[in-house]
Parts: sequence; structure tokens; C-alpha cells
Amino acid sequence: MMKFLLKKVFFILFLVICGVASAQSNGPGTPCFPGDPCDNPSSPIDMYVYVLAMAAILMIAFFAKKYKTQKI
Repeated sequence: MMKFLLKKVFFILFLVICGVASAQSNGPGTPCFPGDPCDNPSSPIDMYVYVLAMAAILMIAFFAKKYKTQKI
């Protein structure tokens, strides 16, 4: 049981570290080089992200309740 739990924790930690390492910064601190127009990011974050996050939380709660009642 402990090995399974350790594997799960290491996997989640690995995903978080990879996500942070591959994150890009397009904020005001990004340097502009001569000849580069410094365009805005091509895909801005809008309100759909919040709607999708809420839908994901509701789906997780729904399926957790559904599978808990089935006692798999």
C-alpha cells in the first residue's frame, strides 16, 4: 500500500514540476528585442477557463459520489 501511495505522490510531484518548468511568461517583464514587435500572446485567458474549472469540479464530485455508492 505504501509503495502505491509513494508512486502516486511522486507522479503528481513530477507533473507539477514539469508544468512549472514548461510555463511561459508573457507578462510585462518580457524583454523586447530590436526588430521584434512584442505582440500580445496569441491565446489570451478568458472567462471560459473559470467555467471549465467549475465544470471539472462538478464532474469530479458527481463521479466520486456515483462510484462511492456503487462500492467498486
